[in-house]
Amino acid sequence: MSTSTFTFGDHFRSILAISLFFLILLFFTPLILLLLLLTLGRASNFIVEHVAPLMMQPVLWTSGIHFDVQHHDGPITCPAVFIINHSSTLDVLTLLALGLPRIRFVAKWEFQYNPLFFLLGRLTGQIFIQRRQSDKAIKQLKKTYGRIKRNQLSVMMAPEGSRKHPGIIGPFKKGPFRMALDLGYPIVPIYFEGSRELSKGGSLITKSGTVTAHIHEAIDVSNWTLENLDGHITEIRSRYLEWAGVGEDVA
Repeated sequence: MSTSTFTFGDHFRSILAISLFFLILLFFTPLILLLLLLTLGRASNFIVEHVAPLMMQPVLWTSGIHFDVQHHDGPITCPAVFIINHSSTLDVLTLLALGLPRIRFVAKWEFQYNPLFFLLGRLTGQIFIQRRQSDKAIKQLKKTYGRIKRNQLSVMMAPEGSRKHPGIIGPFKKGPFRMALDLGYPIVPIYFEGSRELSKGGSLITKSGTVTAHIHEAIDVSNWTLENLDGHITEIRSRYLEWAGVGEDVA
């Protein structure tokens, strides 16, 4: 389905969904803050695993999006570094709707400019990085290793870095793979099918339709080294190209 032409209905549903998203944030934020204070922060996992998906359900429904999850390898492997393809603003909704156990999201630094995202993100232990500076981003990630290992947390990252990139699957940055290598965590690839077709790039307008999260088999990194890291990254990106239905880079 092409995203080149949006109907009046698409615009109407999307505007309603965007408004509902921020209304839900405004309503839930004080409740989440109270829960975190009462539990001294121990409710963070409950919020990410159960409250966030609950918040996203009415937004997806209003958008006309049916969200489906398919597991291709039995139970979810945790802790792990989860990676996704990132090409749509819908990814924010579907990531939160997944409700993965003990997950923390690596997000761009600019998200903190929104006071609600700043409060919820910081208090639930999300990770913000300055992704335009690779060396600085890796240093910021390394500072979180102790907390991640100590609490047996999983991490979610987008190797493409940004939803605005050339091709169907953009170039992969090293951050998620270096993190998996350093932590000794397996990598679990998740491929979002349908999000690009419904809402490409930075558009807040979306068509109605189905988005499916394909959670694939965990990838063992125990034999990875810094010397062979690039080869493994290329191989994993080739899987995403195959799942996207292209054998090579296509803009």
